[in-house]
Amino acid sequence: MTRLFLKAGVLLLMLVAALGASASTVVKIRLDDTIQPISAEYIDRAIEHARQTNADAVLIELSTPGGLVDSTREIIQKILASPVPVIIYVAPTGSNAASAGFFILESADIAAMAPGTNTGAAHPVILGGEKMDDVMKAKMENDSAAFMRSFVGPRGRNVQLAESAVRESKSWTDQEALQQHLIDIVAKDQADLFRQLQGRTVKRFDGKQVKLDLVDAKVDEMHMTLRQNILDFLLDPNIAFLVLAVGALALYAEFNHPGAVVPGVVGVVFILLALFALNLLPTRYAAFTLIIAAFVLFVLEAKFATHGILGIGGIVLLTLGGLLLVDGPIPQMRVNIWTAVGVSIPLGAITVFLMTIALRARRNKVVTGEQGLIGAIGEARTDIDPEGKVFVLGELWNAHARSRVGMGDPIVVRKVEGLELEVEKK
Repeated sequence: MTRLFLKAGVLLLMLVAALGASASTVVKIRLDDTIQPISAEYIDRAIEHARQTNADAVLIELSTPGGLVDSTREIIQKILASPVPVIIYVAPTGSNAASAGFFILESADIAAMAPGTNTGAAHPVILGGEKMDDVMKAKMENDSAAFMRSFVGPRGRNVQLAESAVRESKSWTDQEALQQHLIDIVAKDQADLFRQLQGRTVKRFDGKQVKLDLVDAKVDEMHMTLRQNILDFLLDPNIAFLVLAVGALALYAEFNHPGAVVPGVVGVVFILLALFALNLLPTRYAAFTLIIAAFVLFVLEAKFATHGILGIGGIVLLTLGGLLLVDGPIPQMRVNIWTAVGVSIPLGAITVFLMTIALRARRNKVVTGEQGLIGAIGEARTDIDPEGKVFVLGELWNAHARSRVGMGDPIVVRKVEGLELEVEKK
């Protein structure tokens, strides 16, 4: 009897172990941002985690207006080389996968969209959005189109239509994309997505076939690390410009009040953070010339008091420097004009105010110590011929004069010699 219970227990443990081993796992991340280096790092980390944990798939919920070409290519390379199937799901309703997002969507093993989403408009744009000459335009279009064809064809999707998003900036709703074989599934939510994928055989980019079993899958949701969150925040061009401007103002305050320490430390930290972020973005470093010139005009305005002319010029240069600072391919990756103006006007006013205070302080006569006594008005308390006593600034002093001063006469201090004053009758 004991042996029978022992065998039953062993069988039960084996059954539990088998059920646990057969449970599918999906690594999930949410990418709701522009495509930039931190996005690429985040996706790479998710795919690597899926490899290490032997997950069955990686699910990327995507909503993006687009982003940088280099980061997009890096992401697609990781997706194509992923050891586990990658599912790109444009969600929730109202989201889009435009420009670089369309490239990423088409590179996935499974391309899916939620109802009420859209994708496309993947025409290449030169940094800054400037108009390209015909030769450059043709070269960029051909390169982007060839890149699109390189993975859309092997994925079994509509190559010609996908290419039209590059050459003609076409866009599609979720239903249009499904009907024209640009995506595989339209799913209302994650559970619906997994239900539709249940039992589906996916042909990987390397030719291998994988059967999906995701209905009861355990979803291992990954979030950005603290470092990635900080960098992702700083990689917003508006934030980077604001941090740079605050850092410059703090350093400026330190230079005007040496020894304050705190403004200097804040300024150095903020400027280093801004430069680190800008180094990861397509930055026009020539724009720093405009920003430096703006601060020069602010100083000159405070010094020469041109009734705001130089100050306004500084604000204009600072605004232009901000607008030109980040040379992004889409508006979301450039400094917004209202951010540039909203930072430049207060910063200009504060800088001129601080400089004005500093200049006035340097021009004012010293009113302490020996220098503070020179020119002070007092009263002779005795006859001074040539020596006597005077009362100056609330104190009684020994004094001498070159000409006689009568008791009670008002006097002016002309020189301080040790503890004795040289005075004359006022």
